[in-house]
Amino acid sequence: MVIGFVGSGNMARALAVGLGEPALFSDHGSGRAAALAELVGGEAVASNRELGERAELVVLAHKPAGLDAVAREVGAAAMVLSLLGRVTLEQLAAAYPGAAIVRAMPNTASAIRAGVTCVCGAELPQVEALLDRVGTVVRLEERLMDAATAVSGVAPAYVALLAEAWIDAAVGQGIPAAQAAMLVGGALSGSAALLQARGMDTLGVRREVTSPGGMTARGLRVLEQAGLRSAFADAAAAVAGPSTT
Repeated sequence: MVIGFVGSGNMARALAVGLGEPALFSDHGSGRAAALAELVGGEAVASNRELGERAELVVLAHKPAGLDAVAREVGAAAMVLSLLGRVTLEQLAAAYPGAAIVRAMPNTASAIRAGVTCVCGAELPQVEALLDRVGTVVRLEERLMDAATAVSGVAPAYVALLAEAWIDAAVGQGIPAAQAAMLVGGALSGSAALLQARGMDTLGVRREVTSPGGMTARGLRVLEQAGLRSAFADAAAAVAGPSTT
């Protein structure tokens, strides 16, 4: 299947690298399409019209505000995979009448085939098979897509911030930065693997580590008192709520 990416920014790059096969790419003169084609194979096309004529699956990875203008450039499309945040299936169907449309929200961990992609819309086995190759696929009702963005779409950024804070705390306790980064990186990956192996039994995993009155209990109490849970709830509400842009 010939895949064409309309837009060659970070999300397109993550998905294309994770898929690891030649594709068609377009941009608006940034040069990213050529760079991405060189990286994974394929071709930077001269226009969105050419991409629409040649691609069997059109992947929308441009800015959401450009939906209608880009659709006019692309023309008719048989299958559309939209990565456009907050652009509904109804809006997509109006822009691409007659197309089978899947709306998806992947995250950038797709580049290493460890992503999470939420999908809704048409059930296209060939499209979901592509997304399966870059990580976990979760089908949701469309009304939950913005909330899902606030959970998995933002995850690499949240985990990076958490890792930074954790490393800084370790350095504050006298551990050299390089070793602190190794400790935190290993702790994050190992703990995530342990949780998944235990069926995401978060309470059970915590209890295995936490002795009454012990060091872990003291640390958890400080995190709770600092408002960790409410901070995540507030962040989710900020991401999933109405856009201010």
